[in-house]
Amino acid sequence: MNGESALPQLAPPPVKLEADEREQLERLIKGHNTAQQLALRARIILLADAGKNHREIARQLQVSHQTARLWRQRWLAGQSGGLEVIERLQDEARSGAPATFEPEQVLHLFKLACDAPSEYGRPISQWTNRELADELIKQGIVETISPRHVGRLLAEADLKPHQSGYWLNPPPTLTSMTR
Repeated sequence: MNGESALPQLAPPPVKLEADEREQLERLIKGHNTAQQLALRARIILLADAGKNHREIARQLQVSHQTARLWRQRWLAGQSGGLEVIERLQDEARSGAPATFEPEQVLHLFKLACDAPSEYGRPISQWTNRELADELIKQGIVETISPRHVGRLLAEADLKPHQSGYWLNPPPTLTSMTR
């Protein structure tokens, strides 16, 4: 077979950039505030426009050939869809569940965490994540919530209910020491 491979090599679909598209991509690459992912994707498209195949792009930019192929395909799909340059380089929306709790419910949690447990008939000196979760359910603020999720919400807000009593009302032993 004259030294040729048995399987034909399929060339990837060509990318043909307009002058303004090329300029926008180059501006993205040179921009100081451009996210590195966007700059990399812009480089992939410019190399594709220069006639490079997926493996050549991958080798030059040190990415997988699947990454080079993915962004070429998305670019071409976006071209036919009439999307702007920056839109074609964006990630697609990711799947996942929508937020489970409304902002009002989260605010109830924060208020509760800042109140004394005794105000709610709890025989404890400080809130735990489990106690907060139980109280939220008891008051009908949420149908269900795990103590772990309560902890995550408090951590995101940098709330530490177990420490709040100390800066609001120092324990008696500290008060007597300062007199």
